Amino acid sequence: MDDRSGLTRLTNTGGGSGSGECSQNDCPNVYRTERGTLVVQGYVSDAFTPPSGEGLVEIPESVLLEAVRVLGR
Repeated sequence: MDDRSGLTRLTNTGGGSGSGECSQNDCPNVYRTERGTLVVQGYVSDAFTPPSGEGLVEIPESVLLEAVRVLGR
């Protein structure tokens, strides 16, 4: 299942500082949902065990900074 129709990609859009290595939509990314929340796509982290129904991901600092730049903050 890969339905991203309700998401706006904020990173690795071609105009930012992304790595340019996102050929299969498999790179770290930050998306904004229609509800105004953020979805983070990244590498699974095992830094601690989150509560049931939650998960941890790792993303490069540059990905989050690019998302902040796109949001104009």
